[in-house]
Amino acid sequence: QLQASGGGLVQAGDSLRLSCAASGFAFSSAVMGWFRQAPGKERELVAYLTWSGDYIRYAESVKGRFTISRDNTKNLVYLQMNSLKPEDTAVYCCAGQRPGRIISISPLKYDFWGLGTLVTVSS
Repeated sequence: QLQASGGGLVQAGDSLRLSCAASGFAFSSAVMGWFRQAPGKERELVAYLTWSGDYIRYAESVKGRFTISRDNTKNLVYLQMNSLKPEDTAVYCCAGQRPGRIISISPLKYDFWGLGTLVTVSS
């Protein structure tokens, strides 16, 4: 089970930090990702990182602005979002892959999902 929090209404250029609390699966062994879905658009990967954090991938649109991290001692994954833009407005969800899966950017390859948190960036 995953529960994301930290969303809200901010202005362009502001920062937000999203958190995701995990339970009920082998979090410390799982690839974890953040996805987002804007109105009328498909769900897209924002970033993912491996269990150890030694491999991280970002969507081109957020590189240099967003940072994903995790704390395996607390079963938490974070998304630090800086220099937010109106086009970042979306529902953000965290997701996890079962250990052993090939790392993927496709949401179809993620097994654990939680309810998202809404991020709204005004211009």
